[in-house]
Amino acid sequence: MEQFDVVVIGGGIVGLATAFGVVRRQPGKSVVVLEKEDGLAAHQTGHNSGVLHSGIYYRPGSLKAENCRDGRTAMIRFCEEEGIDHEICGKVIVAVDEAEIPRLENIYRLGQENGVRCEMVDGDRLREIEPHAHGRKAVHVPDAGIVNFRQVCARLADLVKAAGGDVRTGVRVTGITVQKDGRGATVISEKGEFGAGCVVNCAGLYSDKVTAMTQSTEVKIIPFRGEYYELKPEAYQFCRNLIYPVPDPEFPFLGVHFTRMIDGTVECGPNAVLAFAREGYQKTDINLLELMDTLTYPAFWKVAVRYWRMGAGEMWRSLSKRAFVRALQRLVPDIREEHLVPAPAGIRAQALAADGKLVDDFFIQSTGVVVNVGNAPSPAATASLNIGKLIAEQLPLEGGSDRKE
Repeated sequence: MEQFDVVVIGGGIVGLATAFGVVRRQPGKSVVVLEKEDGLAAHQTGHNSGVLHSGIYYRPGSLKAENCRDGRTAMIRFCEEEGIDHEICGKVIVAVDEAEIPRLENIYRLGQENGVRCEMVDGDRLREIEPHAHGRKAVHVPDAGIVNFRQVCARLADLVKAAGGDVRTGVRVTGITVQKDGRGATVISEKGEFGAGCVVNCAGLYSDKVTAMTQSTEVKIIPFRGEYYELKPEAYQFCRNLIYPVPDPEFPFLGVHFTRMIDGTVECGPNAVLAFAREGYQKTDINLLELMDTLTYPAFWKVAVRYWRMGAGEMWRSLSKRAFVRALQRLVPDIREEHLVPAPAGIRAQALAADGKLVDDFFIQSTGVVVNVGNAPSPAATASLNIGKLIAEQLPLEGGSDRKE
């Protein structure tokens, strides 16, 4: 059995950033990242929209607000130093009608409290920034950007390995046993066992399952599929950079929007529909055990009842391209069905507490030698370097031992 000071479970951007944080903080300590897929960033990281978020939406003082602000700065610096494709292009959050203006003004106030550079603009100024966008007012956020997060992950893995760490793919973790004296753990996988001074669970869509290997879980992951369309090249003109709606505070998702990707393509979406498998990227993907796990969780039905009307709308947009286009046309009236082609979907791992409340903030639990990242939705990718740094600082690494074969 190989011995490591730190075993990180999950090769997405948070897991890799945590390993990077460890090798930077204590270069003499040994770390390994275990990823069940054959490649890195295979799920949430590799399927997100690649936005560098500014932190404008989040409650001041929350983990999201603090980590997004500091993490964004760290991510930009990292991309500049490592030659990773990124661009600070700015975005607009658009109030289409008068009823949305008070909510837009509240977002602006949040931005001011969070130290985000932003300005309220009228319809004329909005059209100067995004000529095809339609709205009464908008908040312009010039410091939002776009990046290739897969490229970030590849570089993080290289840096971890260059510092003496290890990154292994195709290793599915099946159990964790904490030593009776609480000074270490054994991570059990389909390809052998790993001794660990500390374990960090960054398993994303399966983070609750990994948490349950060592303690009772306070939340359950509910998978929501986000479906996208992509603009045909002749329609790229309709979106210069990033165009967002004013989010509904009663609904936990932002709503469909336009995102220019770092490769120049433009994505439209996502909606948010219940996935019938935790990795159910297609409508036809069904895992009966995972679906029953969701449907037999009492808290899920509390959410379903609370948001049934909004959920029905999301389902309709999933089934009807015309309905999806109508939602996009609120922001950009010139968009037509013929401008759009289907694009790959993503899955959001949304943590749901037993009382029926969707966990809005990052949720990180530290119990002895095990740290569980139980909820890390957007802006986790933007904030990942700061999240990884903070986790690395909390680990009781002094009690670990150097790697032994």
